[in-house]
Amino acid sequence: MKDRKREIIQATLELAAENGLGTVSMQQIADRVGITKASLYNHYSSREEIVEAMYEVLRNISKEKANVGGMDFDRLTGSLRDILMGAVMSYRSMVENPQLFLFYKIIMSERSINPKAADIMVRETKTMLNATKSIFYALQVKGIADFPNPDAAAFSFTMAVHAIMDYEFDRRFAGEEADENMMQSYIDEFCRIYEKHAS
Repeated sequence: MKDRKREIIQATLELAAENGLGTVSMQQIADRVGITKASLYNHYSSREEIVEAMYEVLRNISKEKANVGGMDFDRLTGSLRDILMGAVMSYRSMVENPQLFLFYKIIMSERSINPKAADIMVRETKTMLNATKSIFYALQVKGIADFPNPDAAAFSFTMAVHAIMDYEFDRRFAGEEADENMMQSYIDEFCRIYEKHAS
């Protein structure tokens, strides 16, 4: 990506963090970058297009920094708990990258009033749900887990992990200490239900 486009994304992120995404105008973005509004339109046609690019760019950068790639299902070994904890910690490492974390903080605060923010949150949840379904199908095939309904199990797991991470974020933002054992306790209970034991 060209440096100018990165500058525009960074400027938009900063402005949104200062005043909320809904208040950011193309003129403010141009002023922050130090270019004319006409020049800004040469790169992006709207604020929504910038937000879309921001999501893609920051997510990809965070995936690279957290070394999150596709899972090799042929090498999927170990206990159900270790596999699920590893997947969750990998995802957490990605979303806690400072710039992506700031972006999600902005998007989460506006998802009830901004359709673009809601769309991004829906897409992120769908991405996580699809990745979880793939893992769960592989766990079932390998005999590591026993899911009577892998799709339902993946849905409940994804929603619970999202809710726990949201709750942890809210507690930190409120100045409270996060409960470090909450995610681990949930995964332990999930595994108690679905781990396949040798008969």
